[in-house]
Amino acid sequence: MRQFGLIGKKLSHSFSKKYFTEKFAREHIADAAFELYELPQAQDFLALVARLPQLRGVTVTIPYKLEVMPLLHHIAATARRIGAVNVIKIGPGGRLSGHNSDYVGFRQSLERFLGGVRPRALVLGTGGASRAVGTALEDLGLPHTYVSREAGQRPGCLTYQGLKQQPLANYPLIINTTPLGTYPNVAECPDLAYEQLGPGHFLYDLVYNPEQTELMRRGAAQGAQVKNGLEMLYLQAEEAWRIWNEAD
Repeated sequence: MRQFGLIGKKLSHSFSKKYFTEKFAREHIADAAFELYELPQAQDFLALVARLPQLRGVTVTIPYKLEVMPLLHHIAATARRIGAVNVIKIGPGGRLSGHNSDYVGFRQSLERFLGGVRPRALVLGTGGASRAVGTALEDLGLPHTYVSREAGQRPGCLTYQGLKQQPLANYPLIINTTPLGTYPNVAECPDLAYEQLGPGHFLYDLVYNPEQTELMRRGAAQGAQVKNGLEMLYLQAEEAWRIWNEAD
């Protein structure tokens, strides 16, 4: 039985186990199982690999997407550019290779959302999730500016206070990479001048629980097009499965 799983510090609200278990049943994949592995620290992953010789691959969630990188034998070029790994393939002899399926999931989902439009973007947040988002925007040729609570997080980064000095019309695409608005804190949302939004805006919220975040609700009320992160989640999971099953 091939084993796959998710590693992270706290996994009680994981989407992955349900998704992959249902996928294996639906597609009649009888030789695979998916489990959750809570690890007190990233370095414990090596002991997990040694203990489970049937383990073929894992996805990685917070806070270990950066911390696992020194443990790996190989890191794919895109993951290295991003500076974060969320998929690890365990090959022959225990060879560990790191990849980033968040990039693929976000890029594919965003392209579907935008159609042929190529707008300037605001990326809300400068944490781990924003790394894959920013790299995808670069590769799509979309100019973008980061927004953070504190100045200096990225070159040219705005603070939310500084953003209020600029019209949101300058940024038709707004992408939330922060956890603001995630269940159970559903009333929270980024500090934006929502009254400036209109039908020309695209709001992409990486949060997927609830289905409509407060950011999306306020944007839709102004006529903006809105999308949550659920499709990205499905796409990145399928990309992880592809990586794990690639020939070595």
